[in-house]
Amino acid sequence: MTFKQTLSDWQAQGLVDKPWFNGLWFQLTWFACVLGRDPWLPAIALMFTLHLLLVPSVVDELKRIAPVAGLGILADSVLTAAGVFDFGDAFIPAWLIALWFAFSTTLHRALAVFGRRLWIAALIGAVAVPLNYGAGAKMGAVDLPLGSAATAITLVTVWFFLLPSLYWLTKGMTRKQANDGL
Repeated sequence: MTFKQTLSDWQAQGLVDKPWFNGLWFQLTWFACVLGRDPWLPAIALMFTLHLLLVPSVVDELKRIAPVAGLGILADSVLTAAGVFDFGDAFIPAWLIALWFAFSTTLHRALAVFGRRLWIAALIGAVAVPLNYGAGAKMGAVDLPLGSAATAITLVTVWFFLLPSLYWLTKGMTRKQANDGL
């Protein structure tokens, strides 16, 4: 079986939309971004290319995930400008931008269950996401100039509101695409 046949089979099976597959793909992408950072950008680009090869429509997928990624990048930019994050030489590094696009794919796939009720998304955002940033800091991907406690309080507050907003945006994009017949 050729690579093209394998991709075609995976696409026909809807593999990219299966929560377990999307979750595994995202976790591998997260590690590549956080551990590998800029030196691993070619591998990260290949991982994202694989994702795009498996979706039914690249245009529809980008329409769905770009607004979410954009809002996330904006949030991290504001937090960086406020001194919560320090990424070293880059204000917002390319690997973090890639990570936002990868994360955006999970909100209507692997992590969709948390968006069914926005209060659950708020709690998950307030607890899980700050832990992810903390893990990234321990792995050397980001410095936290305000210290752990002040950063945690800031991220709990921001993500309590941001994650439900991202789910709301995702649901709106999905409804719009369904209504447009996409």
